[in-house]
Amino acid sequence: MKDKFAQRSFVITILGFFLASGYVYAADSIAVVDLQKIVSNSSQVKQLKQEHKKKMDELNKIIVNARGAIANETDSAKILQLEEKYTNEFNTKKQALEKDYANRLEAIEKNIQAEIAKKAQKDKYDYVFAKSVVLYGGKDITGEINVK
Repeated sequence: MKDKFAQRSFVITILGFFLASGYVYAADSIAVVDLQKIVSNSSQVKQLKQEHKKKMDELNKIIVNARGAIANETDSAKILQLEEKYTNEFNTKKQALEKDYANRLEAIEKNIQAEIAKKAQKDKYDYVFAKSVVLYGGKDITGEINVK
C-alpha cells in the first residue's frame, strides 16, 4: 500500500514539476486512460485468468494425490521418497505455470500499450497518463482503446 502511495505521490510531483516549469504547455493535448478498467475489460485477460485457474486446480490435484499416496504408505523411507517426488513435481509445474502466466501477461500489457500509443498518435495527443495519477484534466480516452 505504501509503495503505491509513494509511487503516485512521486508521479504527481513530477507532473506538477512539468506543469510548473513549462514542459507541458497549454497547447499540448493530454489524455488519460483508466488502465485498471482496460485490463479488467480485456477478453485476453479474462481468458488468461480462466486458464490460470484451471492450471491451479491441476496443481491442487497433485497435492491431493500426494496426501493420499503418503497417507497409504507405512514405510518412512518410502514416505520421504514420495514427499520429495511430489514436491519436485509440484514445484516444477508451479514454476512453469508462473513463467507462462507472466510471459502471457507481459504480452497483453504490450498489446494494451501499443493500442494506447496508436490512439495517441492517431488523435495527436502529446501526453497520455494513467488516470490514477492525474488529479485534474486530460481527456479520458479509456472507452476508445480497443483491446481484445
